[in-house]
Amino acid sequence: SVDELWKLTAHEARDVLRRRQVTSRELAQACLERVRQVDSRVKSFVTVTEELALQQAAAADKALAAGDGGPLTGVPMQLKDVLCTRGIRTTCSSRMLESFVPPYDATVARRLYEAGAVLLGKGNMDEYAMGSSTENSAFFATRNPWDLERVPGGSSGGGAAAVAAREAFYALGSDTGGSIRQPAALCGIVGLKPTYGRVSRFGLIAFASSLDQIGPMTRDVEDCALVMNAIAGHDPNDSTSIPQPAPDYTAALTGDIRGLRLGVPKEYFGEGIEPSVRAVLEQAIEALVGLGAQVGEVSLPHTKYALACYYIIAPSECSANLARYDGVKYGYSYQQTQSMWEAMEQTRRGGFGPEVKRRIMLGTYALSAGYYDAYYLRAQRVRTLVRRDFAHAFTGADALLFPTTPTPAFRIGEKTDDPLAMYLSDIFSIPASLSGAPALSF
Repeated sequence: SVDELWKLTAHEARDVLRRRQVTSRELAQACLERVRQVDSRVKSFVTVTEELALQQAAAADKALAAGDGGPLTGVPMQLKDVLCTRGIRTTCSSRMLESFVPPYDATVARRLYEAGAVLLGKGNMDEYAMGSSTENSAFFATRNPWDLERVPGGSSGGGAAAVAAREAFYALGSDTGGSIRQPAALCGIVGLKPTYGRVSRFGLIAFASSLDQIGPMTRDVEDCALVMNAIAGHDPNDSTSIPQPAPDYTAALTGDIRGLRLGVPKEYFGEGIEPSVRAVLEQAIEALVGLGAQVGEVSLPHTKYALACYYIIAPSECSANLARYDGVKYGYSYQQTQSMWEAMEQTRRGGFGPEVKRRIMLGTYALSAGYYDAYYLRAQRVRTLVRRDFAHAFTGADALLFPTTPTPAFRIGEKTDDPLAMYLSDIFSIPASLSGAPALSF
């Protein structure tokens, strides 16, 4: 029924649109009504773009009526508020960009628009994508739709919550050290960090440029493949973009995994992993073996250094990337001062939240004269060792199987006073980020 359209997956929505059982406008209205009903509690949207959604839905209906359009035409979605959208406020959930309206679209936004997508709005996040709980948003914390007392994960918590609460059929997030996968795990959806360079970063507001990657957050793997088909591929505007055509991701959805070699890294089962998480993983291994996969142990010996390595490289790149927020070019600007230097200092004091300041300071320290070799250069060498571990593991396995996070969703406020406890949420997701390998949470 029209009242329950929000319950569909993206590919089910595509099917009812193709059969002309519903219009894109009806889908958009169903999602907007769902947002009105639940988002005052979940808080997954920073901005709702109702007018644009209905315009794009009308255009999609025209295309579908003419027999045009692809699998995502007319299907409503959300974009993380770190992705530039022309004429639509893009805040990074920061006071610094609270009223920033980009003059251009991110490549992924443009590709989705060209595929006929309908934008419902922008997703809340940890400020500048720094955090694992979406409590670092300058505006409000997003809540986990399954239990409003718990976090949805982060930094793409708005997208994970919107998809889990059925406010949007899919969302795009960004992942630097786990920011798609960890919230996908905590909200019970599918999240993919693509291979580094597979999806264009043009128009993604930068956190750590050698790690950031944009990817889909969806209800199932078929939706994930459809979204990847729309956003992946070479982009001349991004110098790190892989200059190769992307495959058709739906071709692998055969349901047959007989003979698939899965490696289980022994280093991922040490202390810190909660028994409930271990139990779920053991059930998954049993199910996969039952479906014909071969499971064996592999080793990623440098895993124990990955977290420390990441928390030097990512803040160093953040320190360089966030130097552009000086109160001169765009964004928040404090002007009641006598000198340029004081203006810059006050702009950053008022514009950035505590976690962003913490990471800028960590990175600036690691890059400073006298410490550069001891920290940043050494971390880059360790990163090479982590990458080699993965390359070696993949000689004997087609894919590796391990938990996305060491714990289920934790309570709001539980880890805000302890940055290290928060950083440990990403202990399993960070190694894949350092290696550049693709990683899927499902």
